[in-house]
Amino acid sequence: MSFFSSLFGKKETSVIGIDIGSSSIKIVQLSRKGGKAVLDTYGELALGPYGNVEIGRATNLPPEKISEALNDVIRESKMTSKSSGIAIPFGASLISLIEMPAVSDQQLAQMVPIEARKYIPVPITEVMLDWILVPRQVDKELKFNEEAPHSPNQPTEKIDVLIVAIHNETLARYQSIVTASALQTSFFEIEIFSTIRSVLDQDTTTQMIVDLGAATTKVYIVERGIIRASHVISRGAQDITLGLARTLNIPVQEAEIIKRDLSRVDSDKKKAVDDVVNLTLDYIFSEAQRVLLSYQKKFNKDISKVVMVGGGARLQNVLKRAESNFQTSVVLGDPFGKTEAPAFLEEVLKHTGPEFAVALGVALRKLQELS
Repeated sequence: MSFFSSLFGKKETSVIGIDIGSSSIKIVQLSRKGGKAVLDTYGELALGPYGNVEIGRATNLPPEKISEALNDVIRESKMTSKSSGIAIPFGASLISLIEMPAVSDQQLAQMVPIEARKYIPVPITEVMLDWILVPRQVDKELKFNEEAPHSPNQPTEKIDVLIVAIHNETLARYQSIVTASALQTSFFEIEIFSTIRSVLDQDTTTQMIVDLGAATTKVYIVERGIIRASHVISRGAQDITLGLARTLNIPVQEAEIIKRDLSRVDSDKKKAVDDVVNLTLDYIFSEAQRVLLSYQKKFNKDISKVVMVGGGARLQNVLKRAESNFQTSVVLGDPFGKTEAPAFLEEVLKHTGPEFAVALGVALRKLQELS
């Protein structure tokens, strides 16, 4: 029986990537066929109604409400898999690039937790800490001598180390969501890494990702697939909605509809609407430009391209506004471009893609576990 059981037993062939944002949950189900990632289904559900606020508004729901919403979107999207990975918001983590002496891996493992205490505002025992080496030059091999100490006059060679910390309470919160949703989740991943995986190719150039979410905007500078700088801007697409509601004296729900389709605006209100939209976007892009210029000044490297993701990236004319600020190539992230999908969905997926960058990035990592 054990032989036939293993021979004919059902093997998991599909996986789910889950992105629990501040205003909505996005999920993507992928399967592997012929060595390619195939899109099975995807879905999104606004969290506002679960917190008694309007659609599009940021929420701060308890785990049981998030589990309820997650179960609803899984059912409505007709997800068939339970095998999943979940993204953790960038704001719930701490990521920092620190400089360390070029020593052995064993010595580094002892030194990094001590050095990390300078950057983590809570006791080191209250977080899960991880770190990776970031080569300053890919073609340069770092050399060190464990036995002989450096001469006082000889400069010590340095390396960059990317440290990542997540509070244990955050992990416990997400674990409770998983348990209540009866999912089989093998990892939690900070959303920044999911986004990089889904929208960037193997490229030696330096690129910037602008994730325009509901409550905040995240800015990441990535070089050779490694995060080199990051910043959170405390404004997002929600600020446009609230600004429109105040300026036009209309309900928030109506303002959200106008924001998503500016063609609905009457001609006599167009200037007022444009002013509100520009006020928020100009602030966001000026802050992102400050991060970009700071990086260029520090490392003397140009940003070759800006990739826009997040729900706010779907706003009309957002690329033109971004290009006028960054003075470089700006494109929409196309995470679904890394999957096989029916041809008739191509345009729809390109339009909705920026919003699903995190969820699809999680699903791609989970799919690798099936290999």
